[in-house]
Amino acid sequence: MSLLVSVTGRDHPGVTAGLFDVLTAHEEDVSDVEQVVVNGRLLLGFVVPGDRPALRRALQDAAGTLGVEVEFTPLDRTEPVPAAVRHHVTVLGLPLPASALAAVARRLAECGANIERIHRLGDNPAVSYELLVAGGETARLQTELAAEAVAQQVDIAVERASLYRRARRLVVMDVDSTLVQGEVIEMLAAEAGCEQEVARVTSAAMAGELDFEESLRARVALLEGLPVDAVDRVRKAVVLTPGARTLVRTLKRLGYAVAIVSGGFTAVTDDLVAELGLDHALANVLEIQDGRLTGRVVGDVVDRAAKASALRRFAAQECLTLAQTVAIGDGANDLDMLAAAGLGIAFNAKPVVRDAADTALSVPFLDAVLFLLGITREEVEAADAQE
Repeated sequence: MSLLVSVTGRDHPGVTAGLFDVLTAHEEDVSDVEQVVVNGRLLLGFVVPGDRPALRRALQDAAGTLGVEVEFTPLDRTEPVPAAVRHHVTVLGLPLPASALAAVARRLAECGANIERIHRLGDNPAVSYELLVAGGETARLQTELAAEAVAQQVDIAVERASLYRRARRLVVMDVDSTLVQGEVIEMLAAEAGCEQEVARVTSAAMAGELDFEESLRARVALLEGLPVDAVDRVRKAVVLTPGARTLVRTLKRLGYAVAIVSGGFTAVTDDLVAELGLDHALANVLEIQDGRLTGRVVGDVVDRAAKASALRRFAAQECLTLAQTVAIGDGANDLDMLAAAGLGIAFNAKPVVRDAADTALSVPFLDAVLFLLGITREEVEAADAQE
């Protein structure tokens, strides 16, 4: 017979120490312990192998002195609880009502998953909670919770718990409409006076309706004759997605490798690499002769296969496994990369990409990705304050 000791009350320094001093005096071991503080209220539980009246009285007396309440629950189980598969379930919303959390909890129960812990990640740039759940099958959890995310109009991510969540990782991002706002080729087309025609082709390509390489070459051909100073104007006009700097800065502080792979152009990505301190990059090269674009791309086009290949190559260069990689993108050109990564994230993506990715984010802030990695807003702000 073992004993579960549950402690509640106003949190203050010395509570845990005082109670564990009692265990030490009675030569009792602790076989399990969990502690959390919610808005200044302590919730502490621990299990001791024996259930002796003298120990109960001593703990009760110590609790009274410390200003907390203690409750005792005898446990009949003597055998260890079998280990269960665990998942991290991250829920984000703007807002995130209690009804959404209730719906998520209900779905988890229907999938045979039990919530062991709920941890608040932050309320900026979105309200987010991480649930550690035991039991359930990964594919079913992803399918069921994806449906609930649509019903509740929130974002829900499911990732199997593993050492890789706390390990160094490689994060590879698409550029246009992911790391930066808008599509660079459409900005170039506006300078060339063919914006509408290029935008139609871009939309069809990103939705997976056209072969990307063929569509890119066709769009670039429309830019023939555009002067280099127009390209420079576009480069200077590119705007980072909200939260992009925070995301990259935080990942670099954690020792992560950060890369970009783009169906766009080095005329823009080279500046992003220098500005953000990125580790790797791949993008298309626009051919220039006599100070003007020729309407051609130099070398092979960076298509969906090339993006996935780059992710694998960057991971090998960083001595990381694919399980330690994260890919973020929004268009059909990113599908192979998202599938190859250990965690594929669709960011404000087209429907075909949302359906294929491991998880999807619909909030317009790129640093919300940090929540999916288990990084709290408090940790981000504390690191910023130390700079």
